[in-house]
Amino acid sequence: MEPAARHDAIVALLRRDARDGLVSFARLVEAALYAPGLGYYSSNCVRVGKAAGTDFTTAAALGPMFGQLIAGAVRSLVGDLKAHALVEVGAEPGQTHYVGVASQFAELRTFRFGSTPEFPARSILVANELLDAQPFHRFLLQGGVWRELGVRVDGVGLTVEPLGDYSSSLAAEFARSLPLSEEGWIIDAPLAAEELLAKLLSGSWSGAVILLDYGKTIAQCLESSPAGTARAYRSHELSGAILEGLGSQDLTCHVLWDRIEPVLVAAGFRNVRLDRQEAFFVKYAGAEMERIARTGDQEATGRLRALTHPAHFGAKFQFLHGIRG
Repeated sequence: MEPAARHDAIVALLRRDARDGLVSFARLVEAALYAPGLGYYSSNCVRVGKAAGTDFTTAAALGPMFGQLIAGAVRSLVGDLKAHALVEVGAEPGQTHYVGVASQFAELRTFRFGSTPEFPARSILVANELLDAQPFHRFLLQGGVWRELGVRVDGVGLTVEPLGDYSSSLAAEFARSLPLSEEGWIIDAPLAAEELLAKLLSGSWSGAVILLDYGKTIAQCLESSPAGTARAYRSHELSGAILEGLGSQDLTCHVLWDRIEPVLVAAGFRNVRLDRQEAFFVKYAGAEMERIARTGDQEATGRLRALTHPAHFGAKFQFLHGIRG
């Protein structure tokens, strides 16, 4: 389907859900990303990598080294890898980050976006940029009150305006918990990520969880992101045009780490910690990093540098992790 037709079909879908011509941002993002047959993540195309036609790259897309480092880190966290299954959630089509280390674990299970994962009794849940790929709400400080923003879909184009009321009790609770900031400030909140994570962790399985993503705390958002953190990615270009090309571009915002950490704690995880990517690998996969460096392979050394150097992926991404059982 051509991008323009895909966009129009999603708008038509949203019009059926609209109240007084408005839908919440969360509903618009949900449709743009996951509407069956229309959403960005509903297609089977290759989105990640550096080849023509891809939209963005991730640390895991640099090759099998990422899986080697993760395996080394898991060994530091839980010990015996053979006693645990490695469960990857939110895998992209064609991505096989952990195949090279699958034999080190009891088994490897890979689940695509939108599928329902199944966890053996002892599992290691690994999710790479899963949380930032969830629907997000937008809130605007107006007249000293945090109001939820919506999108008007009953006109010629799409326009942003506040909703008459919050779209859900969760959105209302979040808005009322926010401290005041400057008038006109916007904050984006991927509340669906919290619900998804709580569901993934709700079982009785033991092991560890490792979440790789980019994010900020609420305080950081209210200090340095006056227009919010929502953005679109297409053809490796960052854009603020999040209402254009619905279904044909990725829509994302920063994870709110101080909202995610309590989800792990509530699910019984301990030693919950947030580390920058470089620090995580140095602390928990140092032996594996040293082994790679000693090979003398310049290409491998270059990839290792890209994964850990602050100027590359090292500072851009963070790892939230914890153990249970």
